[in-house]
Amino acid sequence: MQRLAGQVAWISGATSGIGAATARLFAQEGACVALVGRRKHLCEAIAEDIRALGGRALALACDVSREGEIRDSIEQAVAAFGGLHIVVNNAGMVQVKMVHECTVDDWDLVMGVNVRSMFFATKHALPHLRRNRRGYIVNVGSISSFVGQAQTPIYTTSKHAALGLTRSIALDYAADGIRCNCVCPGITDTPMLREHLDTTPDPEATLAERLRRVAMGVALTPLDVAKSILYFSCDDSAGVTGTSLVIDCGYLAAAEWQTRGKTAFGE
Repeated sequence: MQRLAGQVAWISGATSGIGAATARLFAQEGACVALVGRRKHLCEAIAEDIRALGGRALALACDVSREGEIRDSIEQAVAAFGGLHIVVNNAGMVQVKMVHECTVDDWDLVMGVNVRSMFFATKHALPHLRRNRRGYIVNVGSISSFVGQAQTPIYTTSKHAALGLTRSIALDYAADGIRCNCVCPGITDTPMLREHLDTTPDPEATLAERLRRVAMGVALTPLDVAKSILYFSCDDSAGVTGTSLVIDCGYLAAAEWQTRGKTAFGE
């Protein structure tokens, strides 16, 4: 059974990584998907793959830090597919700087993409979500929604904010049949992770060192995270709202940890 048959999903940050994996998975589950991102040609390539497999997909160019562009992308998705049921606020960016090196422009850039976009998307999606018996908003946070991370002060602040916003949305719109939850991934092998690692002298050595702190000893795949987003976007999670789901291969399970070597999950 396709869990999202008849549903329409708007997914930001859909050009690669978690967003792209979510769009593909949702389409497999029967949803019509609107792929939203700054680089429309990348969204279009994924949309073409989905359509080639018999799915329905729409690629939309959008700078998620701009309210008007988010509003327009939502309206285009509704016009194309006849409604809106699911919003996945996945767009995000990381910036590696110490706080004394950050400028106001740095702050506005990261917070605009990582937090303000969630506010804009929720605000403009709500009139459409309210028309349905059930509506779903899934915000993508991070393990940095709970703990600090070195040299990423604005990113860490933004991910804490995403979790707080999730809880407020869940409370304020439960009466409308809308559930809002936050997926909080740990180390996930995405282009954004690789961008972060590339700021270090030896990216692969840095990744290997970080994975030794993870009980399972491996990085998540974008599909791993997409499956949890799917869980929050259908009745599999009925009764769950205003909460977070940590997907981190055991990263936050202990204050100190180091794997003794390769684990079964790395085979």
